[in-house]
Amino acid sequence: MKQSRIDVTSGLDVRTAVDLRIMETTDLHVNLHPYDYYADCPNPDLGLARLAELVDQARQQVPNCLLFDNGDFLQGTPVGDYIAYEMGLKEGDLHPVTDAMNAMRYDAITLGNHEFNYGLDFLMKSIALADFPVVSSNILRGLGGTPRADRHLVKPYQLLQRDVVDRSGQPHTITIGVLGVAPPQITIWERQHLHGRIQTRDMVEATRAWVPEMREAGADLVVLLAHTGIGAIRHTDHMENAIVPLAGIEGVDLILSGHSHQVFPSRIFADIPGVDIERGTVCGKPTVMSGFFGSHLGLIDLQLSHEGGEWRVFDARVSNRALRDAAQSFAPEAPRRTRTPLRSPKVRKIVARAHEAVLQNIRTPIGHTETPINSFFAFLGQSAATSLVAEAQRAFVARHLEGTDLAGLPMISSVSPSKAGGLGGPRNFTNIAAGPLTLRSLADLYIYPNRVAASRLSGAEVALWLERSVSAYHVINPEVEEQYLMDPSFPGYNFEILYGLDYEVDLTAPARFAGDGSEISPEHSRIRNLTWNGAPVDPDAEFIVCTNSFRAQGAGGFAGTGPHSIVLEHLAITRDILRDYVTDKGTLTIPHRPPFRLQSVKGASAILRTSVAALDYLEAIAEFSPELSGVDKRGFLRVKVQL
Repeated sequence: MKQSRIDVTSGLDVRTAVDLRIMETTDLHVNLHPYDYYADCPNPDLGLARLAELVDQARQQVPNCLLFDNGDFLQGTPVGDYIAYEMGLKEGDLHPVTDAMNAMRYDAITLGNHEFNYGLDFLMKSIALADFPVVSSNILRGLGGTPRADRHLVKPYQLLQRDVVDRSGQPHTITIGVLGVAPPQITIWERQHLHGRIQTRDMVEATRAWVPEMREAGADLVVLLAHTGIGAIRHTDHMENAIVPLAGIEGVDLILSGHSHQVFPSRIFADIPGVDIERGTVCGKPTVMSGFFGSHLGLIDLQLSHEGGEWRVFDARVSNRALRDAAQSFAPEAPRRTRTPLRSPKVRKIVARAHEAVLQNIRTPIGHTETPINSFFAFLGQSAATSLVAEAQRAFVARHLEGTDLAGLPMISSVSPSKAGGLGGPRNFTNIAAGPLTLRSLADLYIYPNRVAASRLSGAEVALWLERSVSAYHVINPEVEEQYLMDPSFPGYNFEILYGLDYEVDLTAPARFAGDGSEISPEHSRIRNLTWNGAPVDPDAEFIVCTNSFRAQGAGGFAGTGPHSIVLEHLAITRDILRDYVTDKGTLTIPHRPPFRLQSVKGASAILRTSVAALDYLEAIAEFSPELSGVDKRGFLRVKVQL
């Protein structure tokens, strides 16, 4: 069996070396045009059309290149929603993402979890006319007794034969095996679409099973397209972020990762055992993760030798090229003999057609608001954005439970801010000025194609739900004047605010849950004075929690969630019920009484990282005596608040 490894050899004849460049895109989320559809303005730091320019130039520099995508390309902007819900795809229609990828000559792609947001049939139509293989080894039509007995949705792997030239210009042929994996939680997150149609297998189990077959079938190099992030070191069954254990599998040569919307190599991974951020390796395997929304092009530059009939990797360099730094990121133009045809002009034409249609759609007027709607201060309890979604959600569920035996139960509405900074950066906030509302406003307010759902939970489960949410805060130390309020590793979409309850948050207490939902310590508690209608919440009481399909099915590991507790699972998309709510009201005045407050911490202040646009709305948090502390290197406004 052929094995490749990194083996820096000083005695190699460099004239016979082959330079092979592996390029990665990941988590594009239908960002095709360099445009922020939520703010309705250009954004040159994202988008496949601009990324195509980086790909063209990267190909000019190295004669042997392969391009892969690591998943989550089908959903994430109004473009994706417009194609799925307004335009639709008939048999034979070419999805703009697939059209652009064909033009860019992708060599292979894998599937991410968001490929399933619009249903299985839409996904299969979207990739039907791809000129490249789509691979996934753990997303299945049917689960077999062993991984090799599984029935797959798409091919588990593909062998790509590529002609390459060495530095002296001599031709060679190399066989590259490409294997794909994605989080097995897909069947939980998209249960409405996938129940009874799709099953999943653990990513590590599937990879271990298929890599030996790929080697036996002739793979000289095995590339793992892993739509998963860098998480725990130890393998646990069905883990979501499994790069470290995947990198430990014998026979895997290099890994293209994603899902967690981060960049690797980078300093945030410096303290993880087995991770070398200087060399860009995990367990010695070259690994790259290229951000999200087309923000970066990931590169793994290999130097290969052909010795004794086998290919050997004797050097690897891992890097990312950011669109933001594109003007400085290119080496001098390659010699004319290595040039390849430019694809970016064709890609720009493809994405421009979809772009213009979407702009016309999202600018459709639907109502008016007298209240500014933003998420700048959601973590301080001040957010008209979450308040509006919560009320529309509650009204919809109440109407559909009317006349049932559930109608008499206390009803609360749980909402997390769709856009609240974090890894999405300083532009990642809802910001709707008072005045006309359009379909764009709703897309800015609620970015996911989730469906409306409701669950029946006990008071004890509701309290744990809140503990999971408020674990997003750092522990705040008394007498310390300046410390960060929020844990940046905690996804904002897991910060659930429960409207209909009243509660306080003790920031001096340790968090009960980690960012991934695992329980740190059951004795920790931050929730204080939890009441409903002025009375303490009885742990044995029952509540109807209005939420969305993603959360109700169990995503995020919130207490009591799962199919067993769901009492309503409607086909209506949350954004559609928002549109109906706004249209029905005509003009919105959003009264906002925060359901929670942060308990005072004597002598302590904290830094809230928010949007620069929040400067116009600081009066909303006057009770925190906000002081400006400048703008950080990522572009976040630092606001010092008194606790």
